[in-house]
Order: sequence, then structure tokens, then C-alpha cells
Amino acid sequence: MDDLAGKVAFVTGGASGIGLGLAQRFARDGAKVVLADIEVGALEAAEESLRADGAEVIGVRCDVSDPESVKAAGAKASEAFGKIHILCNNAGVAPSGEVDATTPEDWKWCLGVNLMGVVHGCQSIVPLIKQHGEGGHVVNTASVAGLIALPTLGIYTATKYAVVGISETLCGELAPFNIGVSVLCPSFVKTQLHSSHRNRPAEYGAGEQDAFMTQMLATATEPSVIADRVVRGIKRGDLYILPHPELKAGFQARADAILAAFDLD
Repeated sequence: MDDLAGKVAFVTGGASGIGLGLAQRFARDGAKVVLADIEVGALEAAEESLRADGAEVIGVRCDVSDPESVKAAGAKASEAFGKIHILCNNAGVAPSGEVDATTPEDWKWCLGVNLMGVVHGCQSIVPLIKQHGEGGHVVNTASVAGLIALPTLGIYTATKYAVVGISETLCGELAPFNIGVSVLCPSFVKTQLHSSHRNRPAEYGAGEQDAFMTQMLATATEPSVIADRVVRGIKRGDLYILPHPELKAGFQARADAILAAFDLD
């Protein structure tokens, strides 16, 4: 996809962090933007800010863990702009804790958003991209934790490994429809991921802010930097978008260990 002008981008988790950075960059490139987010106040503020900058944008409340909510958001997007060309499955949460100390509720919450949110986006929005026959692109936000396992982030890591695998699968499935696929695997980015418990459903119990992640995110990469890399990836048709080259050695060590295990001698 060489030119984003006139295209329509649907971004989950679009009211803050990486999602808002993507929306802002898409708008600067002339795309129309659908912000889908569960936080109404942040959604309204983001929509107002983008519109003040001249963007064609709508905000729709969307709980990505609920397939009907995603389907309804897709219908509103189609009603507003007619077509969708770019899907960014970006919404995410990050409960922390050693695996044996986590709860079933922790898993249900994180799997519902990080994994099933991607699945629901693909099931509801990808058919709308196929429908118009003009091609498009899907960007799934995983994490470097989808390539390298990180202690105390077992649930998050499990979901992000899954998102990487889904993206690799989608790449082959959507190629005949001229729909590209990218999986974004950033390290720490200045987002509100450390306080994602603010949106944790009451039935899953209260969550806690992660002190380590709070510290790391405070001096992390700006979302605008990540957004620039994503747009470049869309235009080049990159499957993997890896904006933190300093982590290459960690993945290399994992890959080397896997390759060595194939040696039966």
C-alpha cells in the first residue's frame, strides 16, 4: 500500500498510546480514522483533538473482548466512511506476576483483550476489507514479549506469542486478497499499559499498577516513533515491524538455542 490518502483506518485502543500515535500519523498521511476504544472520556478527547487538527475521524466505544461490540463498531465505521482498508488490532492489557501466582481471572482478562481482541478484529473487520476488493493491510500489535519470554509477564507473553503466530498465519491467508499483514513487536513505549487495570472488568477482581513497568514506560519510546515505523512497514509490506534493534541479540540467542536443539547429535 503505497499511499494512505483516502484510505480508512480502524484502530483499536485508539484513544491513547500507540493507538493514538497511529491515528495521528494516519491522519497526517490523509487517511480517515476510526478510533475504537473502551474508555469513553479518552475516546472523546482523542476524537476532538484529531478533528481540531483537520482529521476526518469518528470515535466508537468498543470492547475488543466482546465480539458483538467489535462487530457493531465495524458497522458504525462502514456507515460513516463506506469502507475500511487498514485494521490495527492494537488494544492491550498487561497483568503481571509469576505464573504460579496468577489467577484464572488474570488469564481470562488478558486473553480476552490481547488474544481474542485480535481474533474478533479479524473476524469482524477483515471481511469488510475483503468486501470492497481494493486490498488493504492488517497490523497486529504484539510485543518484543512475543519473541522473547520475560519473567513475571507470563500471561502477557503467552498472548503476544499467540499474536505473532496468528499474524504469520494471516499473512498467507490474506495474500490472495491483496491484504498485507504486519505484526508490531515493540519494547517499552510511553503508553498507559502499566495502568491497564483501570479497565479491568469488576467480575475479574481488582488489579494493581505494576511499579517496574511504570518506571520503564516513563522513559520509553514515544508512540510517534512507533507510528512512523508502522506506516513504513505498511508501505513496504513488512511482515515484522521491530522498532527496537537493540533487542536483536536477545532474540538471536533464543533462535540459536532452538536451532541447536534440532541437532540430534
